[in-house]
Amino acid sequence: MLFILGEELIGLDIIFWLIIGLMFLIAFAGLVYPVIPSVLFLLGGFLLYGAFFSFEPFSWLFWSIQLLFVILLFGADYIANMVGIKKFGGSKAGVWGSTIGLIAGPFIIPVLGILIGPFLGAIIAELVVHRRKVKEAIRIGFGSVIGFITSAFTKGIVQVLMIVYFFIVI
Repeated sequence: MLFILGEELIGLDIIFWLIIGLMFLIAFAGLVYPVIPSVLFLLGGFLLYGAFFSFEPFSWLFWSIQLLFVILLFGADYIANMVGIKKFGGSKAGVWGSTIGLIAGPFIIPVLGILIGPFLGAIIAELVVHRRKVKEAIRIGFGSVIGFITSAFTKGIVQVLMIVYFFIVI
C-alpha cells in the first residue's frame, strides 16, 4: 500500500531504496564470488538513485572520485594476489593459475571453492609450468590464498568508502 505524503509516494521511495540497497549487497557478494562484477552493481546503485530520485548530487567531482575508487578496486585485486604469490616464491604462472582457480573454484566446489580454487590453481600452474617441487608449489598456493583474503578485505574497505561517499553526497 502506498501512502501519499505531500507530493511523495512514501511506499515507492521504500521500494526504490530497497532496490538500491540490494545492488550494494550484491556488490559485497562479489568479494567472495569473483564472477559477480562488484563495480557494476555499485555503479548501478548510484545510477538507480539518479533515475529514481535525482542526478543533481552527482557532480563531476563525485564521478571522478568514484572512478579513482574503481581503479583502486581493480588494482587491489591484482596487486594483492600477485604480491601474495610472489612473496611465497611464485611466478606469473602461479598468478594466472590462481586467477583461473579463483574463477572456476566456486563452481566446482560450491562453498570452499573460493579458497581451494586459487590454492590448487597456483599449485598446478607452478608444478606444470616451472616444474617446482610439490612442497614449494604448496607454499606458493598458500600465498595465493593469503593474497585473495587480503584482496577481499581491501576491496571491502574501498567499497564501503564508495558507498559512504555516495551517502555524504546525497
